[in-house]
Amino acid sequence: MGFKRFLNNIVMIKFVEGNIIRRFDPWRGKLCTCPPKYSLNPYTGCSHMCIYCYATSYIGRRRSTPKKDVVDRVMRDLKKIDKNLIINMSTSSDPYPPEEIDLKVTRKILKILIGNGCKILITTKSSIVVRDIDILKSGRCAVMITITTLDKNLSKKLEPNAPPPEERLRALEKLSNENIPVGVRIDPIIPYVNNDEKILKELVKTVVDLGARHITTSTYKAKPDNFKRVIQTFPELEDKLRKLYYENSEIINGYRYLNIKIRKEILRPIIEEASKFGITYATCREGILEYRNSKSCDGSHLIELINYA
Repeated sequence: MGFKRFLNNIVMIKFVEGNIIRRFDPWRGKLCTCPPKYSLNPYTGCSHMCIYCYATSYIGRRRSTPKKDVVDRVMRDLKKIDKNLIINMSTSSDPYPPEEIDLKVTRKILKILIGNGCKILITTKSSIVVRDIDILKSGRCAVMITITTLDKNLSKKLEPNAPPPEERLRALEKLSNENIPVGVRIDPIIPYVNNDEKILKELVKTVVDLGARHITTSTYKAKPDNFKRVIQTFPELEDKLRKLYYENSEIINGYRYLNIKIRKEILRPIIEEASKFGITYATCREGILEYRNSKSCDGSHLIELINYA
């Protein structure tokens, strides 16, 4: 399918939404190239407290809390939604915050969704996902793990309460060894913070060696609240980052983007390295279509790799 035709099909699909299983990208961002899919966030807020988080601009910055009557609402929604479309858990609140260890909300929902034949794409930066390998193996599921850096100390600054990189790498390897299709999100890339070309290439090689089949990458997009946290964390970079994001940037769908030439240069090492290893790759909301060789940008196509025999 040609890419223009693919985008036209996204526009033509009529979504039947539920109460909590909702259409992804309700604002229809002009740079979003995700396939038609649903978004399901069992939690609101996110205990990982990543400084670059985009969702805090509309849900606030607070610890993860299960949504009210979330399991019952999911069961009701299953009577309405199109089960041919993928359900992405989660797009604004990690489905595996520390609270999930005891609460098991995501685990309960996975059992219900898979029991009803739904296709699931999990996006997380938590190693807790390996706990649910038994469920994931029984359904049509793929996992995308976010790893922004291999540097444990830097990761602690960027994602204070998320598992360190080495734990996420172990989770990636375990999922792959269990034949669960898995990819990695290397994003966001923040100028002067985690954009070292050599280190990014090392990160790509590391995740591919451990079993990653797809890489999605993107640059950091600034909003007032997350930009404030970034410069509070890296005060020595304030002048450089303000120049990039407030003098030489462009505003797209309410986000401050780096200049397109800078975005291409920052993401180039990741794309080149992924291409060298022969895996699929794409960018997220960048408008750089030449940096994509995959059917889906988000890793949804990994579900098609499952052997159903």
